[in-house]
Amino acid sequence: MDRIIEKQSKLTKRTLAYIGLGIAVVGLVVLFLGTDYSGTSRVESDRLTVDVVQHGVFNDYVRLMGQVQPITTIQLSAIEGGMVQSRQVEEGAMVKQGDAILHLSNPMLNLNILESEAQLAEKSNFLRNTLVQMEQERLTLKREKLQLDLDIERKHRKYQQLSKLYGEQFASKEEYLQAKEDYEYAVKNRELVVERQRQDSAFRGVQVHQMEESLSNMRRNLALIRQRMDNLVVRAPLTGQLGLLEAEVGQSIATGQKIGQVNVLTDFKIEAKVDEHYIDRVKSDLQASLESQGKTYRLRVRKVFPEVRSGQFRVELVFVGARPENLRTGQSYQLDVQLGQPAEATLIPRGGFYDLTGGQWIFVVDPNGAEATRRSIRIGRQNAQFYEVLDGLRPGERVITSGYDLFGTSRRLLIKK
Repeated sequence: MDRIIEKQSKLTKRTLAYIGLGIAVVGLVVLFLGTDYSGTSRVESDRLTVDVVQHGVFNDYVRLMGQVQPITTIQLSAIEGGMVQSRQVEEGAMVKQGDAILHLSNPMLNLNILESEAQLAEKSNFLRNTLVQMEQERLTLKREKLQLDLDIERKHRKYQQLSKLYGEQFASKEEYLQAKEDYEYAVKNRELVVERQRQDSAFRGVQVHQMEESLSNMRRNLALIRQRMDNLVVRAPLTGQLGLLEAEVGQSIATGQKIGQVNVLTDFKIEAKVDEHYIDRVKSDLQASLESQGKTYRLRVRKVFPEVRSGQFRVELVFVGARPENLRTGQSYQLDVQLGQPAEATLIPRGGFYDLTGGQWIFVVDPNGAEATRRSIRIGRQNAQFYEVLDGLRPGERVITSGYDLFGTSRRLLIKK
């Protein structure tokens, strides 16, 4: 037993030594190969774009692709809902303000008008009958007052006669007192009738005013409903070109639904999208220019939209002075927006290297063109042709400006010619 265990122990140590030596050798090979792979790459010269660093005037502008649009676009919406009966004009046609574009129908609106007319007639009849009754009541009170005036006159005359006769002792005291009481009662009765007449007159005035006001409101309501019938005809809000019409015969249109637009062609604007990189530099009133048929036209940034979508924001530009002939909605133009004044700077041409490096480093080619090494740089402004180099490069040096996707993490390139 003891001899067998000792023999196995010696065999294990030898095996472990071989395994350790093998691991060390493999590690050195891997380390050597890895360092060479990550540090140096070989590349054919015809696959590279090499440019010379320059010193020159940097023109601070951004180049955009813009699209011509009408200066004003008016949306068409249905004021009143209904079903499309007919289309009077087609897309692209020129329309004048007030021209009919669509005719809609709405049977429920017709029913509402009939109901409102019936209610108005009923209210009018009720007011007329009430006025007749009030007039009759007024005449009745007036007749009653006249009767009381006559009664008072007679009783007053009788009271005066009996008063003289009673003073001359030709009438009894009872007859005198009865005549006096009848006269005073008639006077007080007349006062009550006059008070009632005054109150009825005030009440009648308030009631008639309320009913006339209610009747006037119903007339206005009926006029508004009839006006809604006029709204079933969709008309052009301004003179221009019908640019869009999303309504077919038989289609149901809801109240307020957008159904088209009218383009005012008295002038044009250009809409363009700008990379969000320039969002802090592009502002209203910046100058711009475009070339068309060998001529240069000036523009001005009229509006900058702050919302950024898919890495871009929108701007609107308008012409300053002359504009190209035969402008058409939807035409595309390349234009340059001036961001600042021209200045002397160190320049390198634009290239694909920026997509990977972000302008933080670049491969610089040695004088004999056999290799290139990675160098940190600092890039400032950029336009459609050049990057402005703030630090890291000198005029006359050569740099690789093509894409770096195939170089991996290499810091040194061996260039094969």
